Amino acid sequence: MSLPTDVRLSCVNLDLTALPGDVDALHRLVRALAAQVADDDTQLAAARAEVERLRLIIRRLQRAQFGRRSERLDGDQLALGLEDLDADVARAQASYRTVEVDHAEAAPATRRQAFPDDLSREDITFDVEGRLCPCCGGALHAIGETVSEMLDFVPARLRVLRMRRPKYGCRACGTIHQAPAPERPIAKGMAIPALLAHVLVSKYCDHTPLYRQTQIFARHGVKIDRSILANWVGGACWWLEPLQARLAAHVFGSGKIFAG
Repeated sequence: MSLPTDVRLSCVNLDLTALPGDVDALHRLVRALAAQVADDDTQLAAARAEVERLRLIIRRLQRAQFGRRSERLDGDQLALGLEDLDADVARAQASYRTVEVDHAEAAPATRRQAFPDDLSREDITFDVEGRLCPCCGGALHAIGETVSEMLDFVPARLRVLRMRRPKYGCRACGTIHQAPAPERPIAKGMAIPALLAHVLVSKYCDHTPLYRQTQIFARHGVKIDRSILANWVGGACWWLEPLQARLAAHVFGSGKIFAG
């Protein structure tokens, strides 16, 4: 039986030159390590049993989804259930305290889908301190590098666009000139088209109600009442009415219409 990682480290970190000379103390040390190994093996067995139980539930749900029509579950409910179960499986797998080194080396590398090339990339370098050999103190020279990629998330943020319109006066005739203010998509509104598009996509595509969007904006430090968001949605829908009319004319002009 191989020792769990933390126990193996505990054994490695033992100072063999400073072991207790008392035989009873040595026995207590050995019994403590043995008890730790047994406890870790019990936790590992419980974690593996939990993973198998969750996988069995997932297979049953999948059979229910693809079974007879009368036994099928609602697609959204099934998706939510599978998400929770997948999270539980990952949590149980993360609780594994033992990694068999031989199995890890023999396991084939998982082919992960490459990240899109158009994503921005930022390099973070982890270099050897001092660039000196820790064994002999000699100078190190570069022979290559290992590059791995991890995915990061930059949270959305609100910003304020200040519309500056300088005024100019003419000393010859006394007139004042200023560039006209840009038209606002919502009369007297404070949202630019990009923010309106975000509110609409969140409401109709991501199914995020307006009251939840107000909570999200509040976390960014901006309080926007739900009534204001509703006004934005109504105003944006007014702008989209011509597009809706064109789409309706195109759809209803067809000889056949498919409705899912």
